[in-house]
Amino acid sequence: MPAAWTPFVLAPPLAFAALVYAVQPRDGFVAPRRLAAVWAALAVGTYAVVSVEVLGALHALTAPAVAGTWTVGLAAALGLAWRRRRPVTVVRPSWSRPEWLLAGGAGGLVFVELVIALLAEPNNFDSQTYHLPKVEHWAAQGDLDFWPTAIHRQVDIPPGAEYLLLHLRLLTGGDGLHNLVQWAAGVGCLVVASRIVAQLGGSRRAQLITAFLAGTTPMVALQATSTQTDLVVAAWCGCVATLALDGLSRRATPGAVLALGAATGLTALTKTSGLIGAGPMLALWGIAQLTVIRASGLKAVAAGLGVIAVAAAIVAPFMVRVYSEFGHPLGPPRLRESIPMQRHDPGSILVNGLRIGHTALDTPLSPLRTASAEAIIAFADVIGVDPQDRTTTFGRTEFPVRAWYPDEDRVAFPIAGTLVLIGGVVALARPRRGVVRAYATACAATVVLHSAMIKWQPWGNRLLMYALILGIPLAGLWLDAVLARANERTARAAVATVLAASALAGVLAVSYGFPRRLVGTGSLFTTDSWDTRFLRRPAWADEFRWAADRVEAAGAQRVGLVQQNDNWEYPWWLLLKDREIVALQSVLPKQPPADPRSVDVIVCTGDRRTCDRLVPDGWRLEWRGYAGYAEPVTASGE
Repeated sequence: MPAAWTPFVLAPPLAFAALVYAVQPRDGFVAPRRLAAVWAALAVGTYAVVSVEVLGALHALTAPAVAGTWTVGLAAALGLAWRRRRPVTVVRPSWSRPEWLLAGGAGGLVFVELVIALLAEPNNFDSQTYHLPKVEHWAAQGDLDFWPTAIHRQVDIPPGAEYLLLHLRLLTGGDGLHNLVQWAAGVGCLVVASRIVAQLGGSRRAQLITAFLAGTTPMVALQATSTQTDLVVAAWCGCVATLALDGLSRRATPGAVLALGAATGLTALTKTSGLIGAGPMLALWGIAQLTVIRASGLKAVAAGLGVIAVAAAIVAPFMVRVYSEFGHPLGPPRLRESIPMQRHDPGSILVNGLRIGHTALDTPLSPLRTASAEAIIAFADVIGVDPQDRTTTFGRTEFPVRAWYPDEDRVAFPIAGTLVLIGGVVALARPRRGVVRAYATACAATVVLHSAMIKWQPWGNRLLMYALILGIPLAGLWLDAVLARANERTARAAVATVLAASALAGVLAVSYGFPRRLVGTGSLFTTDSWDTRFLRRPAWADEFRWAADRVEAAGAQRVGLVQQNDNWEYPWWLLLKDREIVALQSVLPKQPPADPRSVDVIVCTGDRRTCDRLVPDGWRLEWRGYAGYAEPVTASGE
């Protein structure tokens, strides 16, 4: 059945292309084609999210319903394009050789990432635990209702990116195209970052430098082939920024309010931390509406309320479900206390920011890493702050950690990060460039807010993706200024060296990066597709299969699941297709678990003692490494 609906996966990109043509502005916007791409992406993204909520409310999340939804959406987009039809002007860029090299380098890397995204099976750790299981639950249920689970992140983490995955899952019946969501978001990040540079007065070369730096940043390159969500939130946050900059010189129209509200809502629905970046940009927009454009106070307030209303309409259904389940719109205390900072005194915020910066700028130079970490710890001691304080440090982790290695969850970005810091300082130090300085101020506010609100954690670099995409235009502007003013070959050679180093980092990331790589141990070309899914934990591949084979041999149809908060659930959905999977534990107050005696067999992962407590008397439990299997004694004829 799913194969019959697979052709409909072409509808979203076709609708996007039609909308880019249909909505391209004519009245003097900066980089109008890229603005049209932003508007089209917001329209398609909002349509995808709203359609999931509507179909979920109707208990109709099925392949035919989604196919019908996209048939309507594509027809509407094509209708708008036909109505707007006009002669197409093909502009052939007259670029210098360095500009072609920048564009070709970034474009070539994006193409390689596309190949990897199509070839690689989803194998991100968090995706195995909660990103992809929630998609499978929705597909099995046909709605968005919460379910019993031991993994609270499956239900209380914002699901915006997973809503997009759900369309692909229902239409194709599998996960073969799942990586394309982050890949498309990565392309979107390059588009919005380069447009922001143009809005700040940057030349074409500055725009290309910015796109090149963003595209070759290892974290961007690695996540572009993943089912993580950080590039998705970075892209939506970038949309907020570029639309806000448009509002610095234009009075807000209903269309602008609608677009800005949609971008804000999609950011919040994907990852609430993205609002740390969107907030300062919205504040910049609001101040400009009142002071620069001198719109009437009433109209400016109405526009601001309109943005909030549109954003709330997008995120409200999910938050209502969370509030109904946990009594708080932000979820249970476990979620609210694990990632957000719990201390906000200046010393704690400063030390947290220094630790975050240290991890983000990590390099392979071990002496440098050690010396800078020791300096931060010593400084913290001087001002009376514990650098390992649990209220400012995630879980049981300890600072510092090694973060330079090209791993999608941890990899640092010392080149791009350093350039962003330099570009930001230069922009703030030049008062004559008002718009650039205002934008740099908003970016600086984002960094401060992130340090004040998000605990340091070993994998915190990926949580900074939205801030990096917002800040990288400042790096592009500064490097272009260096090239423009430098008469000496030394300065130009220095810039060329920095860009070459960034290119090398990006190439190494896609070639040797983990857990999807082209060469070396675990290469996509030499590793079995099933084993590719388990490159994070190779031993588990056979252990999951062993338990699944036992389920198959028993002929079981209703399978009980026992696991802990950070266990992998997704492999069970792949191995136990066409069977009912029910949780025997639940951390949700209103979703009781299934009775262990109501299932045919039980599969477990992680802690054997937990499994022992839940297996009924008279059942036999077998264990192999990470996985366990239990069945009634009578099931084997004994």
